[in-house]
Amino acid sequence: MVPHVPHGGRRAGAAGRGDYPEGVTQTPEQPTAHRPVLVVDFGAQYAQLIARRVREASVYSEIVPHTATVADLLAKDPAAIILSGGPSSVYADGAPFVDPALFEAGVPVLGICYGFQAMAQALGGTVAQTGRREYGGTALEVSATGTVLAGSPEQQTVWMSHGDAVHAAPEGFDVLATSEGSPVAAFENRERRLFGVQWHPEVKHSPLGQKALENFLYEGAGLTPDWNPGNVIAEQVERIRAQVGDARVICGLSGGVDSSVAAALVQRAVGDQLTCVFVDHGLLRSGEAEQVEKDFVASTGVRLKIVDARARFLQALAGHTDPETKRKIIGREFIRVFEDAAREVVAESGETGSEVKFLVQGTLYPDVVESGGGEGAANIKSHHNVGGLPDDLQFELVEPLRALFKDEVRAVGLELGVPEAIVWRQPFPGPGLGIRIIGEVTAERLDVLRAADAIAREELTRAGLDREIWQCPVVLLADVRSVGVQGDGRTYGHPIVLRPVSSEDAMTADWTRMPYDVLATISTRITNEVPEVNRVVLDVTSKPPGTIEWE
Repeated sequence: MVPHVPHGGRRAGAAGRGDYPEGVTQTPEQPTAHRPVLVVDFGAQYAQLIARRVREASVYSEIVPHTATVADLLAKDPAAIILSGGPSSVYADGAPFVDPALFEAGVPVLGICYGFQAMAQALGGTVAQTGRREYGGTALEVSATGTVLAGSPEQQTVWMSHGDAVHAAPEGFDVLATSEGSPVAAFENRERRLFGVQWHPEVKHSPLGQKALENFLYEGAGLTPDWNPGNVIAEQVERIRAQVGDARVICGLSGGVDSSVAAALVQRAVGDQLTCVFVDHGLLRSGEAEQVEKDFVASTGVRLKIVDARARFLQALAGHTDPETKRKIIGREFIRVFEDAAREVVAESGETGSEVKFLVQGTLYPDVVESGGGEGAANIKSHHNVGGLPDDLQFELVEPLRALFKDEVRAVGLELGVPEAIVWRQPFPGPGLGIRIIGEVTAERLDVLRAADAIAREELTRAGLDREIWQCPVVLLADVRSVGVQGDGRTYGHPIVLRPVSSEDAMTADWTRMPYDVLATISTRITNEVPEVNRVVLDVTSKPPGTIEWE
């Protein structure tokens, strides 16, 4: 079940302070009660993307599982409800269904894809297979614009993904659009404030999708766009204080944007009750530890404890090559180190009888989804801070960013005053270089990868590509060798893989079309300056099918 954590964000593309819709003011320390738009998750990996688009419209949203009853939903006093897509057929045995009582509650509802079909079935419409599946870009014919399609042209392209279709709309509903494979591609009953579309307006491949969602929110549901990152700060500060009370808290600080923003939020909430712990596990890139002290600690004044655990992690990882095993080992050892650090924090305080009860983590929603944390979502890989946590965890977790995407975290970080050098830093995984070495992790292999990574990062910065590229993992194929020639002699070295990607939220990504001269410079420097490497290759795979990190 996806946890009910408040979240907020700017409109798409907003990067700095004050970029709010006209008439919306920033009130970071004045929490307000926002009635939520509930996104009912029918098992789609992109249910959170719907909530993200709602937040881009500056409207507060939460995700709830499809197993929630109508009473559960109404108990949250929703301002509107959106039914997500999903992999099932509405007429299949055991398929999720929608209780018709939901549509008698007077709450505005929008059904999307599977949610649209479940809505039609519950209201007496007809859903069946058409014999023609629609996947990807699809031509839509708009016959009546209604509320959701207001301002839409008669012909447009939308993103479909379905094998079933609504053949007849429920009684009292107007059909707004059709496609070749969808006799009823959109309908509405404006009087009852019930709306539905067969396509996915939440994905960027539906160019007018955000407009359709905003039409539903603003016109169909009558909502005001007044949710922003300031609300996230105020709401989370309030929740953290309620959760922590006067207990001691430690935070695993890596120097990346996620842990830094999480630490800044918790510090805002509980002040000196927080001690940040920076674990040097030996899997860091060049200069990581120095950046933490120089940028984050210097700007925030947070209490920092540095733990040298390099030997411990390398010993635990010795002999292991399976990616899931490595992730779980790293997650386990992180927790064990934090437990030791917690005892030291208490001892250093001189306060007898006190203990550290809480551990802050910079967990984001993509971590949760890929670790199988969404309702019906597959376990793609266990993130060290989600699926990799040990069963005997002695801390209660504080995860104020768990329902946010990376760009939303950056917006919150800017509001909190986190240094821009950290806010705009390329994402770096918690397991570090340990999951960028394909094969066993050793000190020698880490040195090779660290040197190659430093060159790539230096050249990307020199070329001014740090903001254009979302992330550029540098991967060492440690168990692969190839023949080369250097200095008129034969070499048998390792290949390095460059994985530059562009993304908004890490849920989907495409490989970045980098200038050839930058690639050439990186390749030349790595093969000249890192003796163990004689080949540099470029990964041109999108996500899906490939994840951003190789492991």
